[in-house]
Amino acid sequence: MNTRPGTEPSHGSDWHPARWVRITLPAVLLIVWLVAASIGGPTFGKLSSVSQNDQAAFLPASAESTRVNDLQKQFTGSKALPAIVVLVSDSTITKSELAGFAKLGVTLGAVHGVQQPDGAAKTAVAGPIPSSDGKAVEFIVPVVDTDNVKTVVADLRDAVQAQTGNGLRGYVTGPAGLTADLVNAFGGIDGILLIVAVAAVFVILLLVYRALVLPFVVLLTSMFALCAAILVVYLFALWGWISLSGQSQGILSILVIGAATDYSLLLVARYREALEHVESKWAAVARAWKAALEPIVASGLTVIIALLCLLFSDLNSNKSLGPIAALGIVFSLLSALTLLPVLLVLFGRIAFWPFRPKYAPQHDESDGVTGLWRRVGSLVARHSRVVWVCALVVLVACGAGVLQLKANGVAQSELVLSQSDAADGQKVLAHHFDAGSGTPVVIVANEDKADAVVAAAKKAHGISEARLYTGEGRPSDDAKPVVRHGRVLVDATLTAEPDSHEAEDTVRELRRTLPDVDSGVLVGGVTATALDTTLTAQADLVRIIPIVLLVILVILMLLLRSILAPLLLIGSVVVSYAAALGVSALVFNHVFGFPGADASVPLFGFVFLVALGVDYNIFLMTRVREESLNLGTRPGILRGLGVTGSVITSAGVVLAATFAALSVIPILFLVQIAFIVAFGVLLDTVVVRSLLVPAVSYDIGRAIWWPSTLAREAPHDQLTSIRAAPHAG
Repeated sequence: MNTRPGTEPSHGSDWHPARWVRITLPAVLLIVWLVAASIGGPTFGKLSSVSQNDQAAFLPASAESTRVNDLQKQFTGSKALPAIVVLVSDSTITKSELAGFAKLGVTLGAVHGVQQPDGAAKTAVAGPIPSSDGKAVEFIVPVVDTDNVKTVVADLRDAVQAQTGNGLRGYVTGPAGLTADLVNAFGGIDGILLIVAVAAVFVILLLVYRALVLPFVVLLTSMFALCAAILVVYLFALWGWISLSGQSQGILSILVIGAATDYSLLLVARYREALEHVESKWAAVARAWKAALEPIVASGLTVIIALLCLLFSDLNSNKSLGPIAALGIVFSLLSALTLLPVLLVLFGRIAFWPFRPKYAPQHDESDGVTGLWRRVGSLVARHSRVVWVCALVVLVACGAGVLQLKANGVAQSELVLSQSDAADGQKVLAHHFDAGSGTPVVIVANEDKADAVVAAAKKAHGISEARLYTGEGRPSDDAKPVVRHGRVLVDATLTAEPDSHEAEDTVRELRRTLPDVDSGVLVGGVTATALDTTLTAQADLVRIIPIVLLVILVILMLLLRSILAPLLLIGSVVVSYAAALGVSALVFNHVFGFPGADASVPLFGFVFLVALGVDYNIFLMTRVREESLNLGTRPGILRGLGVTGSVITSAGVVLAATFAALSVIPILFLVQIAFIVAFGVLLDTVVVRSLLVPAVSYDIGRAIWWPSTLAREAPHDQLTSIRAAPHAG
């Protein structure tokens, strides 16, 4: 409702519903949300059952490694994921000891979930294979129960542990071991992540409101939204409509809690403001809901549409996150706009106890503006150009660090930041064997070109051995290759670790040289999958960023009825994003010592920071426009900044804290996203929204609303701004 500060709002326009409405409406809404929470709450622990973390599953069907993976199943008849068991001794392993290890191979093959042998073979496990230095042996164990790889690998480790001791150490590594450790690291998503995030938000709300009841009301709103979102996401994943991964699951929880709390803060701020003007809590809720509806819906739709832009991604992991996160925002909006008003009506002024707002209809122009924000407004009014130029210089300087960002993928053994048996095993494997043994580059070639492809593969840099696939663990010299539809498989052993950049360079070389020998050749395998994932993610970044910016620009133009203001807002969040990424790169490289970053990190950081950064600008500029209609643009900017300063800053701190909670999950990707978004939100809240945007807008004046009529009609603009500046100070 647009009212000039200092005037008494008309009580005739306030909502005073009938008694049956006051009883029925809250009851119905509460019942709906209680049912959603009671059904959705128990599904928290079930999400992992419909979640997958297999990197190959997230590649597009057009990727070369995906095509190889599909063709490979025609040869092997299974989707086995290799686990590599390495045993290393302090002394040289004798022939008698090596023969004893054969029993371990049978034991490993008997583990439930391991591929069973064909014919008369005792086991499908290859090994024991001795190292050239005689101090280690390895087994290649095909794990077929990839849906329960965590359990299978745990059983394999138990079997290996029973054989160790007396100077003998054992590890289970390879793709299956690394995947199992990754799944284990995601285990805290259902528990510790949520506890840390909720605790952080609760503490911040206590400090912000200095009230005992209201933090519970806001958190209840957020948790009910999360329960409903979890339920829908679980059902969609169960029905096969979406693909859920551990990282999507973690981001969903954080995003819902942060967004629902932010929307709640805006509505609560309007509610408290209304309680000081009207006695009826129903009228106060109605007035707050009407005033907050447009900015909350606009900001929510902005985030939803920005997230749905991920559907343009070729990488299925990015594409799946879009609708999952968008569903979370939908329920955040619904909860803030339906459940929270009911709770506020039920508690009334008691929600703010012990500092309950009192009904005091007569207010002066400083109402709602704290001393801090009056001083900020004074600074903006007196030195607007200096303020925005200095803020821009700081942001650009921070953005220079983006040149040091190493977002070209990291080794799978580096993804888990906590202790990893598989990562330790990879180092041992690389020390005693060709690091890529057990995880070869898989080449599909035409049968008539098989020998030439094998010979060419052997010449490639980084390949120690290449042989035709015969279906045997350790093929004999006279074994025949398996042929399917005129094609054969070639397994090429890498000298470097299969998840290293050196191995990826070898795959690039094979893809460049082998087509000269066989035009129909395809190169895949674990290393090729990682390479294709990185290349696809980098292409997604170039494709999706312009789409997101265009969509948000259109939304802002419709919301603010302006062209110039949205262009400035978009520019501000882009500069803020670059600054956050630049500082993050410096911190990752020189403080945390991270080996690099996943190629999807810049894209995820962009989508979250730009969409959420625009949120705060929407909260600010919609209020500025509302005030400008009555006061004129420049004083409207000062008042809009003053009355939204505390609530938007609080919202930014809450969102930063919730995203920072992601760092409790020891996954490199999540820790990096946590830092980028948390730091970026704080930077956007403190520098961009508090200084840069208001100062630029004030410097431009009413032209900021061009081409709307507000840019041409400026009642008392110049005179009032002169009077408002001293008052703002």
